[in-house]
Amino acid sequence: MASYLLDTSVIIDALNNKRGRRGLLLRLVQQGHLLACCPINITEVYAGLGHKEEEATEEFLRSLEYYHLTWPVARLAGLLKRDYGRKGTALTVADATIAAVALVHELVLMTDNVKDFPMEALTLYPLPDV
Repeated sequence: MASYLLDTSVIIDALNNKRGRRGLLLRLVQQGHLLACCPINITEVYAGLGHKEEEATEEFLRSLEYYHLTWPVARLAGLLKRDYGRKGTALTVADATIAAVALVHELVLMTDNVKDFPMEALTLYPLPDV
């Protein structure tokens, strides 16, 4: 079974029942796969959240495995941002951190924003834009 770190866009789509993401995540859980998030996801989700959505959002986020930001994750995120920037590819701190969480913990990153994660060592579960 695989362990998937969800990109924030996947979480938002699942919460809003868009693009078939909720059904996909449910099928993966039923198959025994692990779904995970990290602090960046939670920050990004809550930044755009309406008050009426808080309870359901909290319940969903707490159902996911949670990976903390550790020293190795923070260090790797900084190095990724620096090294890709030097190559002419600008990464956001958020995307570099999400990628670092996936790399350090050997998680598959589920995203529909493949272009935001150019790291060769990163295993992606690319999602079609349905």
